[in-house]
Amino acid sequence: MRVAIVHDWLYVVGGAEQVLRQLLKIYPQADVYTLFDFLSERDKAQLGYRDARTSFLQGMPFARSRHRHYLPLMPIAIEQFDLSAYDLIVSSSYAVAKGVLTGPDQLHVSYVHSPMRYAWDMQHTYLRESGCAQGVKGLVARLILHWMRLWDYRTAAGPNAIVANSAFVARRIHKVYGRTAEVIHPPVTLSSQRGDVARANHFLVASRLVAYKNVEAVVRAFAQLPDLNLVVAGTGPEGERLRAIATPNVSFTGFVPDADLRHLMATARAFVFAAEEDFGIIVVEAQSEGTPVLALGRGGVRETVQPHGPHRTGLFFETPEPEAIAACIREFIRQESGFTREACRAQAEPFSAEVFRLRFSRFVDEQMALHRAACEPPRPLPRLEAVS
Repeated sequence: MRVAIVHDWLYVVGGAEQVLRQLLKIYPQADVYTLFDFLSERDKAQLGYRDARTSFLQGMPFARSRHRHYLPLMPIAIEQFDLSAYDLIVSSSYAVAKGVLTGPDQLHVSYVHSPMRYAWDMQHTYLRESGCAQGVKGLVARLILHWMRLWDYRTAAGPNAIVANSAFVARRIHKVYGRTAEVIHPPVTLSSQRGDVARANHFLVASRLVAYKNVEAVVRAFAQLPDLNLVVAGTGPEGERLRAIATPNVSFTGFVPDADLRHLMATARAFVFAAEEDFGIIVVEAQSEGTPVLALGRGGVRETVQPHGPHRTGLFFETPEPEAIAACIREFIRQESGFTREACRAQAEPFSAEVFRLRFSRFVDEQMALHRAACEPPRPLPRLEAVS
């Protein structure tokens, strides 16, 4: 079976790229197609491919650093890939990959990380944060996003089957596209730690320091908790401003290698997560290290954290406000002895890479069997004898 895997673009290794890595383990001989690829040879080898077939955007000026400026060209670019030689096309899509052109005899399964949030429910946030909320610039941006929504909706009919990375995203897919999606959670690299490590006295935030991650609210919450320590791991455009408003009980590590981040997770009293995410891989990673999670009770995190019962693994706060976060932390401290490493690790196990590969390959096999049956030529009707 000839297989093509289509991924939006490749310039950093994040959660979507970990999905690509597992897809290439399922289909190691697959050809990879992407709008542009700026990964290092080392990153390519870790993901499991040597060369990707790229679009004309690969050679555009500043494509590496300002690729979002080419958003209006991305639908055209993704439609130029000739995939007619393949039996199975798997798209890994959080922007335009699901819009590749396929024929009626080909099976196209799209793993949708999320519909384009900046074109749908997060349009107004995107326009504000990009400085395009008003004026001529804002008008042009709104027209482009309107055109993107039309294209995105039209191409949602293309895949034979859609897979969502969470039930939360499946609801968004149904609302935006009117399609039902199979839920297969993304693969998470679980802890390799053997045995317990001693708890330190810090709470942990690990995130890109950008506005929508709501790290500021967590930092301000710890201003109300002067006897507790917060460690903030990560970099981003909000870094300097967050350092300026932080109280002495908040420290910043900057970029942290994965092994060191895992140690910070394992030794933290709790992991604090204030963003509304489609899934939230890092929340599962923290639990796999045996650490409870205190999270905003919205989005995919409601599918990965257990706030009730004898095997609970965290608590939710209802709004991303400092007061709500501080109250949640105080409540956690009152109940801290009721959270165990064993419960947290058990909660993370169903999200392993092995489970992802098993569920995804089984789903595709089922869809392929249905597709081949549908493509079978109809049986000829029995001849009717003439009636005398």
